[in-house]
Amino acid sequence: MARKRIKVTVETTTGRNEKFHDNCTGADMTRSQLVKQIESGRYPNYHIRVINGIKTPVSNPDPNVENNLD
Repeated sequence: MARKRIKVTVETTTGRNEKFHDNCTGADMTRSQLVKQIESGRYPNYHIRVINGIKTPVSNPDPNVENNLD
């Protein structure tokens, strides 16, 4: 099974994903950095939701579990 593109590396005690790792490029990003990258079109299989007033990266819903945030 192929690795997922984005992996969550740090989560708050409330469950908010805060830090991420791009398994393809090796880049480590904060939530806000990943949000900017998604907004710029770099990660087409992901989008942004505003949850409790905070922009939050999420994977696009589809039957492919390979692109889910893990």
